[in-house]
Amino acid sequence: MSNPCHGNVLKDLHVRDADKHDALVAESETLPSVSLTERQLCDLELIMNGGFSPLEGFMNKKDYEGVVENMRLTDGLVFTIPVTLDLSSEKIKELGLSESSRVTLRDPRDENPLAIITIEDIWQPNKENEAAKVFGAGENDLAHPAIAYLHNNVKDSYVGGKVQAVNPPLHYDYVAQRFTPAELRSHFKKLAWRKVVAFQTRNPMHRAHRELTVRAARQRQANVLIHPVVGLTKPGDVDHFTRVRVYQSIMPKYPNGMAQLALLPLAMRMAGPREAVWHAIIRKNFGTTHFIVGRDHAGPGKNSHGKDFYGPYDAQELVTSFKDELKIEMVPFQMMTYLPETDEYQPVDEVPQGTPTANISGTELRRRLKTGAHIPDWFSYDSVVKTLRESYPPRLQQGFTIMLTGLWNSGKDQIAKALQVKLNEQGGRSVSLLLGETVRQELSTELGFSREDRHKNLQRIAFVSAELSRAGAAVIASPIAPIEESRKQARKTVETTGGAGNFFLIHVATPLDICEKTDRRGVYAKARKGEIKNFTGVSDDYEEPKDADLTVDVAQQPISEIVHSIVLLLEGEGLV
Repeated sequence: MSNPCHGNVLKDLHVRDADKHDALVAESETLPSVSLTERQLCDLELIMNGGFSPLEGFMNKKDYEGVVENMRLTDGLVFTIPVTLDLSSEKIKELGLSESSRVTLRDPRDENPLAIITIEDIWQPNKENEAAKVFGAGENDLAHPAIAYLHNNVKDSYVGGKVQAVNPPLHYDYVAQRFTPAELRSHFKKLAWRKVVAFQTRNPMHRAHRELTVRAARQRQANVLIHPVVGLTKPGDVDHFTRVRVYQSIMPKYPNGMAQLALLPLAMRMAGPREAVWHAIIRKNFGTTHFIVGRDHAGPGKNSHGKDFYGPYDAQELVTSFKDELKIEMVPFQMMTYLPETDEYQPVDEVPQGTPTANISGTELRRRLKTGAHIPDWFSYDSVVKTLRESYPPRLQQGFTIMLTGLWNSGKDQIAKALQVKLNEQGGRSVSLLLGETVRQELSTELGFSREDRHKNLQRIAFVSAELSRAGAAVIASPIAPIEESRKQARKTVETTGGAGNFFLIHVATPLDICEKTDRRGVYAKARKGEIKNFTGVSDDYEEPKDADLTVDVAQQPISEIVHSIVLLLEGEGLV
């Protein structure tokens, strides 16, 4: 008996009848509710609009097990990625959830009701088995971002059941490029596009991508759908705002009427071959007839042993094995290379041996963006390069944070003030000074000096520093910051959210006896008498940094010399 095939049936769950919709909205306000995670939000949107057809909800236990073990739903249809609603056992108990319970699923951004799920199953999955089968990493390698997410972020229980759509998630960005599957199918029909080649991407596009998509379309007498992911992608990827501006700038480079840009709110799993099949199913639902599958499609890169998680053509082979059931034609990605002599791109395997070629790797492109080096127009379009440079300015235009840590009266505030003067003298960017006592008075007045409060205070400083440095400012912060773990968290905050993530920790290692000897305000004396509690160096420990970028001592070096050494550190990094 043959397996069922993915046909043209689109399961859009949105309610069109006004009375039924109003009734669902009213009911949603009476039910227990769950605020979704960002990944669950992406998944729910594609369940409701039909992007994940034939799914009509989050997978129940039988469908989950069928997908994990055999890449099929219980009705036999191919589906390769588990789409599950994870909740903690504590949350399930708190809400009193059981089979047949109805729960409102809410948008985490504004708490609007999005859907009502009727629970069919609640179970605790075997995460090790899921990681091994879905991501092909038998040892549960946390170098894979989805395996790390599975173990570190996904809650211990899964809740399965069909959903009833209440409201679609609201988007305020690039609304004109957001199409549901039904809208995109209707758009293709209106334009009389009979054959459409979909191109999946989570990276900026350059001339080579334009050439390969044009070539694929012309060979098949088809049109092109540029269908980039704007949900969760791989950590460290270019943000979707920058990427969409790149896609918008490259669209006029296509022959008139050939291509359409539409955004896909997908939370990628980077699952390689299984993900490629999943992508094909999704593009079939959006009305395309062909789908380009790349080399190492949706691969996360290297494992913890330095080897690729998936083979270069594993994804193409798996998609091909399901071609009769998927009802969408796979187009193998052709690696394109530039021929300087003829000023054109050609597939690598069609270039005669010995022909001069040129290319720029992703690493080299990032280096040129970082340093401001020239990016030739044969590699990318001026509009693309301009957009990337706006979001990723060269080092001299990037913000940074200098965090000075040390005992009270160690001289860190004097160094901070002198460094502010020196950076203002050089010019080129605004300079913000966050002195420890000033922050205490303005941002942390309610905090004391317990370990917990000290941690909170430093994280506030880190948050402000990250936001300012992301805007291109030089930030000089000088908290005591006595806790090693808190300093590490502050560094991580700036490095992951502060634009280019330039963070430098300076340990002002002036000895305690010198700090105490030069204390004109008598603060140490009061601490010794017990008049000041939790005082670092007296009644509280100072954990010396293990990762300082520079260690200085005002008892051994004049302030001017210390400031110069910090400037030299910044010069060495190309920031001044």
